[in-house]
Amino acid sequence: MAELLQIQLSSAAADVRFGKNPLLTPTADGYQIHQSGNDTLRQIQKAGRTLDGLGVQTLQLAGDGWTLDKQWAFYQGFCSAKKLGGVHWTGDESTVKQLVALQQCFAWAKKQTNAAPEDLYPEKLCHEAIEFISAVAGAGKVTHRVISGDALLSEGWVGVHAVGRGSDRAPAILVLDYNPSADSQAPVAAALVGKGITFDSGGYSIKASEGMLTMKCDMGGAATVTAALALAISQGLQKRVQLILCCAENLINGRAFKLGDILTYKNGVTVEIVNTDAEGRLVLADGLQIAAASGAPLVIDAATLTGAAMMAVGTEYNAIFGLDKGLQQRVLGYASTVAEPAWPLPLERWHQQQCPSAYADTANSRPVKGGGTGGASNAAGFLSRFVGNDGAGWLHVDLAAAFQGTANGFWGAGATGMGIRLIAETLLRETA
Repeated sequence: MAELLQIQLSSAAADVRFGKNPLLTPTADGYQIHQSGNDTLRQIQKAGRTLDGLGVQTLQLAGDGWTLDKQWAFYQGFCSAKKLGGVHWTGDESTVKQLVALQQCFAWAKKQTNAAPEDLYPEKLCHEAIEFISAVAGAGKVTHRVISGDALLSEGWVGVHAVGRGSDRAPAILVLDYNPSADSQAPVAAALVGKGITFDSGGYSIKASEGMLTMKCDMGGAATVTAALALAISQGLQKRVQLILCCAENLINGRAFKLGDILTYKNGVTVEIVNTDAEGRLVLADGLQIAAASGAPLVIDAATLTGAAMMAVGTEYNAIFGLDKGLQQRVLGYASTVAEPAWPLPLERWHQQQCPSAYADTANSRPVKGGGTGGASNAAGFLSRFVGNDGAGWLHVDLAAAFQGTANGFWGAGATGMGIRLIAETLLRETA
């Protein structure tokens, strides 16, 4: 068996024979990455992408300077939808163990998010999450319920049911309880809510073909919060956490929900449908009410929710919202700690009034292209109608950075996993 390529870090300038300031230069047994300035993580990630582009399948990180974050940045660039492994880690036992856990959780989330929509449907996503969390948590620590089809209506979960009823494959909500003490009286310390739209055609507000092509990724929120819980468990989480996945296919048939329909939610809020492509907030509204009923003092929802967030922050940052400004600021600090860029966007209580309706308490959007100006904040304002504790302890993550439609100099095409480390870190810090 041939020796693995050795990838080393260097702070020295490259030999001039390799050109002006090359990022990578060959060595006798592999390559070295030339770091310079303050943006070393981005440089290392770009080097990983370059090596993937050269067709390298397996390599060994070697030599000095490979911190956990530098190794992880390299992996994020090197991996692709077709290759979720191939990096041999370096460092002490603790560092390697953490990197193995990171790779396990990110690879699971990326595999689900990149899956063909024919292969991943709402109930299957629920059961994939159950299987994954149960394996990471160990025996006796996980219980769950899956509510699907018309049983959703029986329990009052009108949002998930409405969005999913146009598909032959039933919509579903997963309520998973990670309870490491197995004490039924233990308080729920946190609840995670994920948008699990396994395919989004836009419904009767149908997307253009080019916009629909990547909509297998619209369950990225569900994959992100599931992987974040798994990562936090692997890092020692011992508090009770509820995981709520709101799963549906947004398709069109004779039973699909229509513009002008009015939904009456379990908390009494009535919602006029003015855009069937603003469906993510409709399913999250159910999940947030389940989270509120748990009594959890910390609630985090994550979703590939709005194009407006991507317009605001691009696809390298996730957008975060909160009525609880103290929590929002702390989470920005956690984002820096785990090297997952995040940026705050505006949210005030008056954002609840930004989608008015003449027929209901609110509309689910504005009846203009893209939801109009401030669309990401207006979507967050809609969600705030369904949270408990007057918004205290609630964080909304709009996953603008969760998926790359095409490869670029830093990412392969497909799911990135951005948001997993941030939510796991928030769970650990805020429930400590």
